Amino acid sequence: MENREFDAIFYDLGGTLRLVERDAQFEAEARRKIAEMCGEKGDPDEFCKFLDYRYAGYRKWCFETMKEAPEEELWTKWLTPEYDRELIKKNAIELTIEYRNKDGRRVVAPNGAQSVRDMYANGYKLGIISNLVTSQEIPRWLKEDDLEKYFGAVLLSCVEGIRKPDPRISDKACRLLGVKPERCVYIGDNLNRDVEGTRLAGYGMFILYTTPEKLAKEKITDENRPDAIIYDFSELKDIFPKAPYVAWDKVRRV
Repeated sequence: MENREFDAIFYDLGGTLRLVERDAQFEAEARRKIAEMCGEKGDPDEFCKFLDYRYAGYRKWCFETMKEAPEEELWTKWLTPEYDRELIKKNAIELTIEYRNKDGRRVVAPNGAQSVRDMYANGYKLGIISNLVTSQEIPRWLKEDDLEKYFGAVLLSCVEGIRKPDPRISDKACRLLGVKPERCVYIGDNLNRDVEGTRLAGYGMFILYTTPEKLAKEKITDENRPDAIIYDFSELKDIFPKAPYVAWDKVRRV
């Protein structure tokens, strides 16, 4: 392992590069917008509980098939099939964004944005691979935070139609960056989905982003053991000082 070199680093999003920050007023406003965009006159909180029940069925289908539906299908087939189809189709993209907002505000992980700039400056190609139901939230965020220019590949499951751990989404990411899988690093927070997907795709290194408290609760096996662990994104600049090299003495293992 320690003689390997890497050309590209891929980030996961939810629970990794982006975290959820609870905000009661923000969440309530999102629930109100969802009801309004669906033409629902009842209580927004109760309506969103109803949507959550249906979303659980959708998630079950996702896990069973390793597929992801685009926003329009998510709403017209799974969440609100009995509502005005044309209205739902028109609002599907914004509905999906607000459906995520109702559970909290997405914020960049501490030192996450700076790590992106550092890795790019150090010569590594960068990409994003994430299971996500919204096609527009991430492009908007990258543009707003002036991070768009650093990523040569952004693959979202609702756009690709497939989810991690299906290795095809990771394979495509490599092709877009023009790199070999074995020379790629993936940073994620899920020991099962993220490890399995990247290893099936032949990625050379998996880094788990976690906390000491979360790590203590994890069941580490030979099958899901990460190659490295970071507790803060600021650690990356020491591990990856200049492409394609790795400072193996800086790598934390478990």
